[in-house]
Amino acid sequence: MARAIWSGTISFGLLNVPVKLYSAVSRKTIRFKELRESDGSKVRHRRVAEGTDEEVAYDEIVKGYEITPDRFIVLTRDELSELNPAKSRSIDIQDFVDIADIDPIYFESPYYLGPAEGAEKAYSLLARAMESSGRAAIARFVLRSKENLAALRANDGILTMTTMRFADEVIAPGELDDVLPTEQPKVQKKEVDMAEKLIDSLASDWDPTQYRDEYREELLAMIERKADGKEIVSSASEEPEPTKAPDLMAALEESIAAVRGDGSSKSKAKPKPRKKSTPAKKPAAKRSTNSSRSKAKSKS
Repeated sequence: MARAIWSGTISFGLLNVPVKLYSAVSRKTIRFKELRESDGSKVRHRRVAEGTDEEVAYDEIVKGYEITPDRFIVLTRDELSELNPAKSRSIDIQDFVDIADIDPIYFESPYYLGPAEGAEKAYSLLARAMESSGRAAIARFVLRSKENLAALRANDGILTMTTMRFADEVIAPGELDDVLPTEQPKVQKKEVDMAEKLIDSLASDWDPTQYRDEYREELLAMIERKADGKEIVSSASEEPEPTKAPDLMAALEESIAAVRGDGSSKSKAKPKPRKKSTPAKKPAAKRSTNSSRSKAKSKS
């Protein structure tokens, strides 16, 4: 059962709705320990003063902002605490905007908002009104001593909140080198039409369950095989070659023919696979990562 990580109040106008905040994601990252290859002993990282081998205690460390090479402005913990945003339990809505107007590049981490005890009716009222309007609420709130910008949305009676990047944190394409060629190449209409046909032939309804983390599955399978004492044999595969300009039409036509030939609009032409070890093999259905790790240790 997920626990609330924050509690507060959604505030706009004279309406205040007590809510609880829940993480909307469960990270599935596989984490490794660093070991010395020769004997498998764990490697520890120490805080060491540059130019010496002296370990520095945590309470002796201060923050320094580098203004020129090797010249720092030092700020103490007390000085930094003066700038910490006031601890607030309020999600202050500033504006309501059309959801379609928000570029997804601004979105960061998603959360669920649930009603606090006794606030069910006010919560349902806000969620229903927002869903009917098709608008998202742009708000500010403080989480872990950091002020955040966030977008609140409603779907099926549930409020979600996604933290957002501020405008000056998003790099405009014009600030990057070589993002676009200096001279736009001429694209013929028949090439655009053919590319649109390929897009249409691969179109389908959005179903997130169809997309799996294949790398993580293969990695878990490899750990299982190594835990069972099996040898891992690498098999290199070639990287796909980029399509050259004169071959664009031929590549588009072949792609469309391949999709139509399968008789399914959801059959997607995939690039050549990346470098893999032995053929992909799904891990046992009920076998956990922890059991794999413990088994690997017992074999080592």
